[in-house]
Amino acid sequence: MSSDHGAARRPSRAAPAPSGAGAAGTSGPQHFFSPCPRGLEAVLQEELSALGASEVRPTDGGVAFSGPFELCYQANLYSRIASRVLWRVKQAAYRSERDVYDLVHGLPWEAWFDVERTLRVNVSATASPLKSLDFITLRIKDAVCDRFRDLTGARPSVDTAAPDVRIHAYFDASSVSMYLDTSGDPLFKRGLRVAGGEAPLRENLAAGILRLSGWTPDRPLLDPMCGGGTFLIEAADIALRRAPGSRRGFGFEKLRAFAPARWSALLAQAREAELPVQPLEIHGSDLYGEALKIARTNLAHAGLESAVALKQANLLELTPPRKPGIVVTNPPYGVRIGEQEELARFYPLLGDALKQRFAGWNVCIFTADMRLPKLIGLKPKRRVPLFNGALECRLYEFEMVAGTARRRKDLPPAGG
Repeated sequence: MSSDHGAARRPSRAAPAPSGAGAAGTSGPQHFFSPCPRGLEAVLQEELSALGASEVRPTDGGVAFSGPFELCYQANLYSRIASRVLWRVKQAAYRSERDVYDLVHGLPWEAWFDVERTLRVNVSATASPLKSLDFITLRIKDAVCDRFRDLTGARPSVDTAAPDVRIHAYFDASSVSMYLDTSGDPLFKRGLRVAGGEAPLRENLAAGILRLSGWTPDRPLLDPMCGGGTFLIEAADIALRRAPGSRRGFGFEKLRAFAPARWSALLAQAREAELPVQPLEIHGSDLYGEALKIARTNLAHAGLESAVALKQANLLELTPPRKPGIVVTNPPYGVRIGEQEELARFYPLLGDALKQRFAGWNVCIFTADMRLPKLIGLKPKRRVPLFNGALECRLYEFEMVAGTARRRKDLPPAGG
C-alpha cells in the first residue's frame, strides 16, 4: 500500500544556502534502489551490473545496488528497465509515528535541496504496524518542513503534480528506508510518445519484453498488432543506440549534489554514440487504420518515422519479411464475455497462420489471457510470468517450424 500528500504554505522568504552543502553526503559509496515491472528484476540486475553498479541485489519489484553518487546519472540515462532510481539517504528502526518524525526531522534535508524547491512525499509499506499511511505521510512532510523552518525561517511548498523533489519512504515491520528520487518523472516517460492507444504498454515493460525475447538489432522484428507502436519505438531506439534518458530531464538536476559539467559530459558522450536514423528491419502492422495513425504519430515525434516500416494488414493474411526474425506482440484480451468468445475463435486461426507463414521465426506473445496456449494450438517453448502494473500476465515464446497447425476443437474456456 502507498500514500502521498501535499499541503504546505509558501516559504515566507528565500533561505540562505547552508555552508558546505554542495555535495554533502555524496562522498563514498551510495546506496540506491530501482523499482521495475515485476518479473523484470533479473533483467534490470544485468543492466545495472553492466553500468558498473556493485552489491547488485534483486528483490521483489526492484533491484538494490551501490556505487558512487554519479552512478545515478548513468542509471537514469541508460536504464531501459528501471521505473525510477531512488537514492537511499537513511535506513533505521522505528516503532511509532513519533520515532519517524524525530528520524526525519534529524536528517540534513537543507544539505540535499534548497528551501525554494517544491516537494512531494510518497509512502509505501509492507507489514508495517503503523495504522495510517496518510497520517505518516503528513508527519514526514511536517518533519521536513519543520526542519527548514527551524533553520531558515522558511518552509518548502508542496506540489503533488510536478514537484521539484520527491521523497520516498518505505516501511517494513521494523525499519524505514528514506529515499530521494533522482529520476523525477518515472523513467518509462522517455519523452517520445505523444499519442496513446487503448491501455498502451509502458516503455520499460516493452523494453524488458524485447530483452526477454532474445531480439537483437541484426534480426528482423515484427509487431503485427502494433497499436501505438511502443515495441517498435523501443526497438528502433535500441538499434540506433539512443540512450532512453537522453531527451528528458531528471530529479537529480534539482539536488544540491548535481554536477552540471559532469552530467553534460555524460549526455554528450551518449549522443555521440547514436547512429543516424536509417531504415531498419523493424516492421509494424495493425488491422485498424486508427491504431496505425497513432503509431505513425508517435514514431514521427520520436524522429523514427523513416526507421520503421508500417502497413495496415490482417495478421491472419500477413506475409512476413523473407529473413526469419522475431515476432513480439501484445494482442488484445477479452474483458467482456463477447470479447472472450471472439478471441476463442481468433486464437486457433492465429496459431494456423503462424505455423503456415512464419516457419523459422520465434514468436513472443505478451498477454493476460491465460487461455492463449491451449486455444492457439501451439506448445510454448517458454512462459515467463510478468506484471503489467497489478495485472498478472505471461510472455509466451513459441518456436515456429514448417507444417500446418491442426485445428483444435472443443477446447476448455480457461487454462495456463
